Amino acid sequence: KTLFACQEAVDRLGHRQIDRIIFTRPIVSADEELGYLPGTLERKMDPWTRPMFDIMANYFSQSRIKQLVKDRVIEIAPLAYMRGRTFDGCFVVADEMQNTTPNQMKMLLTRIGEESKMVVTGDADQCDLKEGVGGLSDLLPRMENGEMDYIARVILEAEDIQRHPAVKEVLSLYEI
Repeated sequence: KTLFACQEAVDRLGHRQIDRIIFTRPIVSADEELGYLPGTLERKMDPWTRPMFDIMANYFSQSRIKQLVKDRVIEIAPLAYMRGRTFDGCFVVADEMQNTTPNQMKMLLTRIGEESKMVVTGDADQCDLKEGVGGLSDLLPRMENGEMDYIARVILEAEDIQRHPAVKEVLSLYEI
């Protein structure tokens, strides 16, 4: 999911269809707490944005990525700090959104601006929230209830997996 979203962002940036790429993820750990992380906002977000930057390394050198971040062509935007923002001319990669609350999901979706595209990725079966329903699980049934012009849902299947073939086997072990 993340791979496809990042590839599309890079393609649109390369074709000058957008001015910036925005990466966001909720700060939710998978069953363990990491505690306080020192450093700049980018450094604090590194554990959560690393998967997206790993994909970017397939297209840009590390020095180019650093320059794109410095120039704010690539921006790390923590979900918690998005209220009040509007993203114009951007490609927003909102990754692991199963770990949002319904309120966070609504806030995120209302940040989209002119000439922008937002890709929301997630797997409702992998929610790491300790309680309550996740934002993605709340959103999906809402999408079934109406006709939409600007919002679409893409469902990826096992054959779409772009990882080691063993991942498909692991997923088959956990299917209910």
